[in-house]
Amino acid sequence: MLCVSIGRSRHRHMISAHRHLAEQGAQLVELRLDYIKGEIQLKSLLEQRPCPTVITCRREQDGGKYGRSEEARQALLRMAIAEQADYVDLEEDIAAGIPRYGSTKRIVSFHDFRQTPADLEDLHARMCQLDPDIVKVATMANSPLDNFRMLELIRNARVPTVGICMGEMGMVSRILAGRFGAPFSFATFHHERTLAPGQLSFEEMRDIYHYDQIQTDSTVYGVIADPIRQSLSPLIHNTAFHAKEINAVYVPLRVPREHLNEFLVRAPQIGIRGLSVTIPHKEAVVNRVQKADRVVLDIGAANTLIYEDDGLMAYNTDSRAAMDSLEAQMPADPDYLQDKTALVLGAGGAAKAIAYGLLRRKARVVISGRTPERAQQLADKLSCEAIPWNARYHVDCSVLVNCTPVGMHPDIDNSPYEKHHLKPSVVVFDTVYNPENTLLIKNARSQGCQVVTGVEMFVRQAVLQFNLFTGKSAPDELMRKVLKRATGAAQL
Repeated sequence: MLCVSIGRSRHRHMISAHRHLAEQGAQLVELRLDYIKGEIQLKSLLEQRPCPTVITCRREQDGGKYGRSEEARQALLRMAIAEQADYVDLEEDIAAGIPRYGSTKRIVSFHDFRQTPADLEDLHARMCQLDPDIVKVATMANSPLDNFRMLELIRNARVPTVGICMGEMGMVSRILAGRFGAPFSFATFHHERTLAPGQLSFEEMRDIYHYDQIQTDSTVYGVIADPIRQSLSPLIHNTAFHAKEINAVYVPLRVPREHLNEFLVRAPQIGIRGLSVTIPHKEAVVNRVQKADRVVLDIGAANTLIYEDDGLMAYNTDSRAAMDSLEAQMPADPDYLQDKTALVLGAGGAAKAIAYGLLRRKARVVISGRTPERAQQLADKLSCEAIPWNARYHVDCSVLVNCTPVGMHPDIDNSPYEKHHLKPSVVVFDTVYNPENTLLIKNARSQGCQVVTGVEMFVRQAVLQFNLFTGKSAPDELMRKVLKRATGAAQL
């Protein structure tokens, strides 16, 4: 189950949030007393509580807000036990001094906001000697590999253990905690009120990741990127798994470049069978696989990895998805792109895939990137033309494709191509999908251009990935619907 943490400054707001969460299906709620301003009325918080409750009063040194004396704080925790709170959270350095009493269960906790200690197992063993019902270890993830250590700790623990890696890099540990045997994981009561770094909201854990349905044998898929928090891949893939009743979960994985090699080797240890790949890893992963499809071999960029029995297999679904998206908005002529000039902005993995697809359809491709060296390297690899970034307006093109992140949320007020240079005869394709209606797309529509949005390409490549992951057909219309709803909200 999920333990939903509530941090409000007033008693009535905390009580109201507690009641609301219970009505929404929360089975366990943590009341953070350290957030309350003024005298804490513990009895009013506990009487007629609508679901089981953890009482926590966190010191500033442990990431909390309690600023009074340590004696007063420990007196509050003893009072919570006397008032028969369902659980009380006791830090490992005070747990021995507060004895068990009545039916209240003891959570013995440890927090490190700097790192995941090297002696994690020894620390856990010491905490198990402090008469806990549950051990809680929360540490900062400075490497994606810290999650592997934490989840392994949960799996091997003899005392029920909640193990969490904090920070964006540790989000996967929160989502997969139950799969490895944790009695619960933590979520915040509102997505705009995180009480710990990397904490996801109750709604996200329930509605996107379907936390309560993750089992010990659930297959794990995910997206590797750096950064990762804004990715909408978990939303549409988990929606598809849920709709198709597939026992799987798709998780966000922040993987910095320096950790990529070891991460790919060790990923199957936590149940990962497939990965989506995005910025900045689409090219780097190609040198880490044993097999690859033709597109990957030709362009040197992959967006999909599958762990097969005989090695790691790389695919590129971007190229086909982009061409299908583009051709859906063009005349029903298979040779429409032949001899047409296509200007591709950018020189990363998406630009490689799209330029490759355009060249296979015999278009004349011109690459213009903000980093001239990369644009020239791509042009040399694909045997097409590269021009300086400030010369992009001199190209008389029939198709304009933006493969840069310019215009992506939250940078929604910028465009890689100025409005007055757009001609009505040009088809404008923006691969940015969040928001769907980027400034480039808005300007293109106002100039009478035919447009293709990044949502269409994103859904199509995800549908192809879903097929590779599961061997089943994807609910493409449902995936398109949830993505459009999410990107529409991001635009407001």
